[in-house]
Amino acid sequence: MVSKSRQASLFDSASAGMVADAFDAARLTQARLRRGMSKQELADKLGVSPAAIGYYEAGINAPRPDHLGQLANILGYPVEFFAAGRPHARLDASMAHFRSLRSTRVGQRAKAIALVEQLWELTYALELRVELPFADVPMMAARSAGGSVEPEEAASELRKRWNIPRGPFRHLVRTMELHGIVVSLFSFAGDDVARVDAFSTSKLPRPLVVLAPDRANDIYRHRFTAAHELGHLVLHRDVAPGDLEQEREADRFAAEVLTPASEIERELSPRLRIPSLEESGRMWGVSVDCLIRRSRELGMVSEVSARRAYQRLQQLRGAGLLNPEPISRFPGEVPTLLKSAYELAEQHGLTIKQLARDLAWPVSQVRELLGEASIRPVLRLV
Repeated sequence: MVSKSRQASLFDSASAGMVADAFDAARLTQARLRRGMSKQELADKLGVSPAAIGYYEAGINAPRPDHLGQLANILGYPVEFFAAGRPHARLDASMAHFRSLRSTRVGQRAKAIALVEQLWELTYALELRVELPFADVPMMAARSAGGSVEPEEAASELRKRWNIPRGPFRHLVRTMELHGIVVSLFSFAGDDVARVDAFSTSKLPRPLVVLAPDRANDIYRHRFTAAHELGHLVLHRDVAPGDLEQEREADRFAAEVLTPASEIERELSPRLRIPSLEESGRMWGVSVDCLIRRSRELGMVSEVSARRAYQRLQQLRGAGLLNPEPISRFPGEVPTLLKSAYELAEQHGLTIKQLARDLAWPVSQVRELLGEASIRPVLRLV
């Protein structure tokens, strides 16, 4: 009689052999980048040369069945993940807007792009079962992209199109999701990609935005960053990563969509009093920094006055008198679209294990991208 462990071994070998015949080179690249590994690191763990990994990823050679099993173990995916036949989003770093691009290394961007590819695959798998909101993101090309629209005009037009009433823009992230934008709050804590602040792309069938709370788990920075990425989706269909003009335009869009000039100027005063600015910031959902900058943009204060206000602000923060408010306290700014879609599909029979099988992912990764992983800081005793 063949033992159960021996039966499992025979099954795994047969499975690896079939996958080797249908090997998808792009899947290996995606898995390696998702795990943040270089070709050299993967080669060392597998016991082959970096050139061999390069041949696998270029589709010149396919890994042997025994190597496929090892790759699956090293990278943390089922062997079936490396087989062709499933929908696969193909992106590269030139197809996404990265906030803080200058401080984000090439390898970090590649890992983030692999995340976006898989986020789209999860979205696609859910859309086969649940009808998501229509993607309603108007394209209004900015002057830097060959268009004729100023960022402030685009922001005003978007508020009208989305029926945002006068006053503060409440529940920004939830509103983006209601208009078909897939938003993910993904923590890179403890990872070398922690420099990634946010990124977005409109190069897939559905626009995607990823926000990272690691650099500043602060609701006001989070909202401005989300509005900044929304500005890219509206203004910059032709991506120019790192282009300073596009970044400035996205900032101008964010400032206007969150604090319309015609309304916020009544809240501001030539006397930049921090307590008053803090109160207005809470009402409008923006930081004191943003209101100081807005006061300067609207010509209400001089550059010298703004600089002094920033200095006072930093002193108060340094003394622990102004502390950030965590994102998790504001449900309307925490993404729920994909999680809600899964919960609806679950009512009609879908399970996490079935979804993981369809994607050929580990269950833990499905939960992570659904937003079920906690964004709370991890306590470490030293």
